[in-house]
Amino acid sequence: MHGGEDGGRPGGPEGDHWYRYRDGVMRNGLCVMTYNLTAAPEGAGGFACIPGSHKSNFATLLPQEVKRFERPAHYVVQPALDRGDVLFFTEAVIHGTMPWQAEHERRAILYKYSPGHSAWSDNYYDIGKYGELTEQQKRMLLPPSIGTRPRVVDDQEL
Repeated sequence: MHGGEDGGRPGGPEGDHWYRYRDGVMRNGLCVMTYNLTAAPEGAGGFACIPGSHKSNFATLLPQEVKRFERPAHYVVQPALDRGDVLFFTEAVIHGTMPWQAEHERRAILYKYSPGHSAWSDNYYDIGKYGELTEQQKRMLLPPSIGTRPRVVDDQEL
């Protein structure tokens, strides 16, 4: 289990794993979308979390046995997901992966989104490897940036 460390404060050890709701506005650091290619029925394992933990505003200290799923904890939830379901979550929620128990292989695609200044890699797509691309496709493959990135959908294309 990980995420939510340092009570969701920006700049903590997990600087982009934060969530804030203030004055009617929600702000969030790193977000993840998991697209399930295979089913993950109840009890099968896979993604698990402590619902609402991103809203706790307290430093999260979990017992080691919970971090490693060595003992069941009633507050850790593994949602049942069908093939084709999309799970969207904030990295600020305490989450992890329970051991896989199903007969079939677990398959999912994870897409992570965060502001450009918090990218962890400098290994980006080589646009030259994709042949003929539309202007919109080229914009979608641009590396992360802060405020200088053109819109993916140009108003003139609408």
